[in-house]
Amino acid sequence: QVQLQESGPGLVKPSQTLSLTCTVSGGSITTNYGYWSWIRQPPGKGQEWIGYIAYTGSTHYSPSFKSRTSISRDTSKNHFTLQLSSVTPEDTAVYYCARAPKPATTPHEYDSWGQGIQVTVSS
Repeated sequence: QVQLQESGPGLVKPSQTLSLTCTVSGGSITTNYGYWSWIRQPPGKGQEWIGYIAYTGSTHYSPSFKSRTSISRDTSKNHFTLQLSSVTPEDTAVYYCARAPKPATTPHEYDSWGQGIQVTVSS
């Protein structure tokens, strides 16, 4: 069973870039038909899909985040990263990494999840 673990700073200043890493164990991020996503949940709101990087290395982003998001990977470390630029306090949320067996843009399609990491945007 694949396991995912988020890491990164818990506090980011407004206008800076939020950077998180998801380390995967129990499976490779290059295995066929794996789609590796970032999903977030702001306080009091529902989950929001941000984007994914596929097992091929191709990426797909939500239109809501596309202009300021980059998802990349390091196959030698079996991890993938999220960079979200120009953050504001509205980007405060619990950020999750997750895996789906097919291209998925809604959180309920993901079958493996990290525990989540709280990120607060504040000066």
